[in-house]
Order: sequence, then structure tokens, then C-alpha cells
Amino acid sequence: MQTIFKCSLLFSLLVFSEMLLAQNHPIMKDPFAHTFSIVARDSVTGEMAVGVQSHWFSVGPLVAWGRSGVGVVATQSFVNPAYGHNGLKLMEEGKSASLALEELIAEDEGEAYRQVAFLDSSGRTAAHTGSKCVESAFHYSGKNYSVQANMMLNDDVVPAMKAAFLEYSNLPLAERVVKVLQAAQNAGGDIRGKQSAALIVVGGKKVKNSWEDKSIDLRVDDSADPLVELERLLTVARAYEFMNKGDLAMEAEDVDEALKQYGSAEKLFPNNLEMKYWKAVALANSKRFDEAIPIFKAIFEEEDNWRVMTLRLPASGLLNVSEAELKRIVE
Repeated sequence: MQTIFKCSLLFSLLVFSEMLLAQNHPIMKDPFAHTFSIVARDSVTGEMAVGVQSHWFSVGPLVAWGRSGVGVVATQSFVNPAYGHNGLKLMEEGKSASLALEELIAEDEGEAYRQVAFLDSSGRTAAHTGSKCVESAFHYSGKNYSVQANMMLNDDVVPAMKAAFLEYSNLPLAERVVKVLQAAQNAGGDIRGKQSAALIVVGGKKVKNSWEDKSIDLRVDDSADPLVELERLLTVARAYEFMNKGDLAMEAEDVDEALKQYGSAEKLFPNNLEMKYWKAVALANSKRFDEAIPIFKAIFEEEDNWRVMTLRLPASGLLNVSEAELKRIVE
């Protein structure tokens, strides 16, 4: 009996000592983002993306890193931001995703608590799931993508992510990544629930200016259903892409192309007054007043500030109409 008691006491002391060591481990000072994520590349366009959801506030700035023409990184569990910054630096210097990740893991005393995925501009991937990551925790890496998760409800999450990435190969990269995140959530997701999500997309070729890196940079910092909101924001972002193309067409004095792009934007975001407004401006600039004026009138009825704005546009050269035509529009 005494032997059993001594063994039990010794075991308890060992467990307690390990808990104290863990609590005082420097890793505990690191921010944590227990989560599921994907790093991926479009083999046709060369675009690269990171998508993530977590039950943690504002997960995007912690997890998602990317640089056009270089690669993308997802760093999670107990997050070491150096994997993002230094990983991109090493890949920009020419190291493959696997070599860059191996080098950083070798330097990291807390690697057992990390979950990290790298993808370089050639589509090579590498991932690491430390032995101390909270289960269910593992990853799958393939050509042009890696999916990884920790603190999941079950072991079905990562296989569901892999299956979704392969299934939705016909979609643009950003939409494809959202489908992967939705599949992860539908398979069980984070055992704690859901709170925030993020999506970044960078180009396949290097850019001159750092602010040109991300073609898509969306964050849902706090939401009861972050993936629903992320998908909505992506639709809005696509609508504004059409708006920007329409503006460029107007600068080139290609009114028909501008109207086409504005129309595409309006279909995605039909209740947005501004998208309707610039379509009306384009019509007025092309002297198609019978089409433009009903749109202007409907907008002014909803918000009269647009009428005031219209009066200011001729001075800036954005609305090229005579005084009589302007009066006809705003009266």
C-alpha cells in the first residue's frame, strides 16, 4: 500500500512540476491563435493566398503573411511572428519553402508549440505541427497548397479542407480558399467555436511598391459567423474591382467598356448607391441623358447629398455637361 502511495505521489509531483515548467515557459508569453488555415497558389495566375478562421479576436494580423512573387506563410498555435517576416525574407533570397521552414524551426526553442505552413512562388509547400499543439492537430501539404489545423473538434477538419481545395479548382483563388474554410467549419471546426477570419491574396510576380502586394486583404475581427461575413466582403471587393475597371475605362474615354464594368459591379452589389451613381455619370458624359436622368433621380430621392455632389463634379472635370444639362440632371 505504501509503495502504491509513494508511486502515486511521485507521479503527481512530476505532473505538477511539468505544469509549472509549462506555465513559466517563454512560449506562454507568445500570442496564440489556435485555428485552421490554408496557404494556396493558383497554378494558372500565380496568385498566392492565406485564409484563416479562429475563435480568437482579429486572427488575420497574427496568422497571415504574404509577399507578391515570393510566397505566403501561415503561423499559428502559439504564434511566433518571426516565421512570417523571416520566412518571406528567406524565400525572397531564393530558399524553397521547405528549406526556409527547416532553418527557422531549427532556431526556435518553442517549435513544439508551433504550427506553421510555407508556400513559395513555385508552388512548393512545407508545414510543421509541433508535438505540443493541442489536438486535434495536424496538416496536409501538397503541390500548390497546405492545410493545417489545431485545437479542432475532430480529425475530419483537415481532410475536409483538402477535399474542398481539390473540388473547387474551377474557382478563382480567393473564392476557392473561402470554400476550403467553409468545409473546415462544416466538418467541426475549432472546438471552441468561431470568432474571426481573414483572407489575403498576393500576386505571382514581384511588385515595385510594398503597398501593391495584396490584391485582396480582408479581415473579420469579431463576428458570430465570420465566414459568412468574409464571403460577403469578398463579393463586395469583387464589385469594387469592377468599379475600378470602369473608372479606368472612363479615363480612356471608353464609355461602353465603363458601362459594362459598372453594370457588373452593380449586379454584385445592387443596393449600393455609389455604384449606380457613377454609372449615371458615365451615361451623362456620353450624352445619354434619357438613361442617366432616371438613375440620378432615384438616387437623389434616397439621399439628397448626391445631388449636392453632382453640382460639384463639373469643376473637377468628372462630369462634362453644360449648365443647361446639369440643371436638367439636378432639378
